[in-house]
Amino acid sequence: MAKSKTSEIIVGLDIGTTKIACIVGEVTEDGVDIIGIGTAPSKGMRRGNVVNIDATVTSIRQAVDEAENMAGCEISSVYAAISGPNVRGMNKNGIVAIKDKEIRSADIARVLDQAKAVAIPMDREVLHVLPQQYLVDDQDGIRDPLGMAGVRLEAKVHIVTSLVASVQNVIRCANRCNLQVADIVLESLAASQAVLEDDEKELGVALVDIGGGTCDIMIYADGAIVHTSVIELGGERVTNDIATLLRTPLDAAEKLKRKYGCAYSQLVDQSEMMEIPSTGGRGPRQIKRSELVQVIEPRIEEIFEFIKKDLMRSGYYDSLAAGVVLTGGATVMEGITEIAEQVLELPTRRGAPTKIGGLVDVVRSPSYSTGVGLVMFGADHGRTVQIPSRDSDRPGVFKRAWSRLAEMF
Repeated sequence: MAKSKTSEIIVGLDIGTTKIACIVGEVTEDGVDIIGIGTAPSKGMRRGNVVNIDATVTSIRQAVDEAENMAGCEISSVYAAISGPNVRGMNKNGIVAIKDKEIRSADIARVLDQAKAVAIPMDREVLHVLPQQYLVDDQDGIRDPLGMAGVRLEAKVHIVTSLVASVQNVIRCANRCNLQVADIVLESLAASQAVLEDDEKELGVALVDIGGGTCDIMIYADGAIVHTSVIELGGERVTNDIATLLRTPLDAAEKLKRKYGCAYSQLVDQSEMMEIPSTGGRGPRQIKRSELVQVIEPRIEEIFEFIKKDLMRSGYYDSLAAGVVLTGGATVMEGITEIAEQVLELPTRRGAPTKIGGLVDVVRSPSYSTGVGLVMFGADHGRTVQIPSRDSDRPGVFKRAWSRLAEMF
């Protein structure tokens, strides 16, 4: 069937430390079909924050152009992910009186506004107000109080904040690519949309999203988010260790990690050999793969030790009946779940995007969890955008090309 001139599509833009991914999803009666994917090396990011706007803009353009070509449409609006050590999460309460003794949408909005009316520094802003449960006249455990009778409504919420500058830098990079930002979404919240099952959220589960520069943690209990945090550790640390200890260039270290890397030494044949490039123009060397694993394993153990401390500090460690779900590009490595279970002492699985259609085989990887989750987040919040297909008028493309020429002169 030929594609219509306009389609309801949602675009997720995952601006990571090592990779930028642009995921295009089309809303269907059955859910969301992934119809386009674009990726590019991330050059202007460090530990989840923009450190070079020009380099980040170039990388975003490359990923967006690739996604446009695959999807056959023009991209003008995106959901952008954000992470970084400046992200903070906290649990708060709000209470309001019900005038008409029946809870209406306006009352729910008022109690959520009251809950987020907390004192935060001027350099921070609220990203998300995530309801955990409502209480109506001391009756707790209510998920949706709309239409219920009562005189007092209380909301327990989880509030996520970030530095204003971090949010604005992401928006600025997108705007310089002639992209509007429909919403800024916490990376771990987006990833949880793509990889977690409802029964895991009810039982209690920790999502651990390990990327290149950061590790994002989100805990669900009784179906609600109760804890979020970001640790400044990721796959880049492993790459740096390989480059330093095995005396090989950084780009070669990254390739070695992806091709031969393993986080658990017991899974490696001690006699297996591999070739490793040298620095300074010297010829390549032959070493045992086990030597590479001896570099990787301690750093991965350290990362999970920090994760365990964070889970313990949250107060919900003993409530994680469904264990831990690992996702993110750094979790693709062999042996990652085995070492995680050993250190965390919790059942662990690797999570990849599910509950989608279209290019399923392409995006069924932990590397695309955040990008796919952004698309699913947009679909759930009903903010689809009518975007012309490739064969219709595309003034935005000419505007984008003209702006790029303007920047060159």
